[in-house]
Amino acid sequence: MNGYLNVLKPPGVSSAGIVNEIKVLTGERVGHAGTLDPEAAGILPVMVGRATRLLSYFGGGDKEYVAEVAFTGSTDTQDAQGTLCEAGRGMPEPAAVQAAIPAFVGDILQSPPAYSALKRDGVPLYKLARRGDQVETKARPVRIDRIDLLSFREDSCLIRVQCGGGTYIRTLCHDLGVRLSCPAHMRFLLRTRVGAFSLDGALTMEEVRGAHAEGTLSERLLPCDFPLQHHPRLTVPSSFQKQAENGVAIPAAFYEGLREGECYRVYDQKGFLGMAILRENALRFSVISRGNGD
Repeated sequence: MNGYLNVLKPPGVSSAGIVNEIKVLTGERVGHAGTLDPEAAGILPVMVGRATRLLSYFGGGDKEYVAEVAFTGSTDTQDAQGTLCEAGRGMPEPAAVQAAIPAFVGDILQSPPAYSALKRDGVPLYKLARRGDQVETKARPVRIDRIDLLSFREDSCLIRVQCGGGTYIRTLCHDLGVRLSCPAHMRFLLRTRVGAFSLDGALTMEEVRGAHAEGTLSERLLPCDFPLQHHPRLTVPSSFQKQAENGVAIPAAFYEGLREGECYRVYDQKGFLGMAILRENALRFSVISRGNGD
């Protein structure tokens, strides 16, 4: 079994928990792309078998979320599971929220929360924070492409965020409250897209278990090249098919317009074979998803 499961993670379970269960069901090596906090819900791409080798080519950096910003106060975790740090001061005016949003769009600096999976000396920051250690995080660059205001409620607003990898949405909610002088936290989070994976066709864990019980789980796998369409495509000449399946470099003279250092999706007569990089006038395989190469 090689490919991806587009899983709709429910709140209350960790990303690692989803991966561990699918590993037991499939008996394969399993990984995931893009951790979701346990209380968050949404798209969790799960890689099965040889698809785990393709993570670095995944193109899953672009993500989309829907989040609820609660102006009832700030918390130490910046979400609804934390302890209240500062009480709210009332709901800001919609016009004020709209006016504050542009400051968070573009290439910005964001300080990750102390309660995060980032590590210091090999220890996750949330473990240090829970035991009372002083945790300070440095601001780092992130990219937020767009923020849309979807609706307003009695004490909160709903936003949709399109952003790059490494962006903390709960920190965005907290920082929005700081800018408005209305302490806030993230009450709810739904991830609606990760790269090529979206809510369309996503499987609940109940559906995954059901497919396994029916013996049809392999049919629900998306192909290994599904999230790789942003890379250029090349086809292996038939005379080099066996060589390519063994991961042996292919002369670049068969192709035109290749660029040194660029990654390519490589196919043969049987379908997707793997990823290769042009180096020194040869296509050198970095990942073989089918065949005998390592």
